[in-house]
Amino acid sequence: MRALPAPVADAALLAARLLIGAVLVAHGLQKLGRGVGGVADGFAGMGVPLPTVSALFVMVVENVGGVLLVAGAATTAAGLATVVAMAGAFLFAHFGTTVFVADGGWELVGVIAAGALALAAAGPGRFSVDHLLAGRGAAAREPVAPHRG
Repeated sequence: MRALPAPVADAALLAARLLIGAVLVAHGLQKLGRGVGGVADGFAGMGVPLPTVSALFVMVVENVGGVLLVAGAATTAAGLATVVAMAGAFLFAHFGTTVFVADGGWELVGVIAAGALALAAAGPGRFSVDHLLAGRGAAAREPVAPHRG
């Protein structure tokens, strides 16, 4: 099976980063509006351990991590931190529910986690800060299945 040509793969990674990052920032801004105390209270009600620490972690991941993903900066770390945050959301808010978000289900956190994990594994692509900092390709990670033609 042939992988996408490199320019198409890079554009796909950019699109994924922009979408996942934007969704994270939207949810992060929503939490900032509630404040750490409000988010921690909600987390405590769901049985999240260390609710204040957990609230701070999730707020940083969603806001800072979301911006980092959009920029393609520290992509692996931001992606993995997002997976951890979404795993917590699944375990404490959505475990044992239906798939569908409209019914309190886990589909949104599952898709965000899967996308963030894929970005952590594949890297951000050429249209990213990570690529620029890596010297325009010498040390930059190639897509998982580079085009060989």
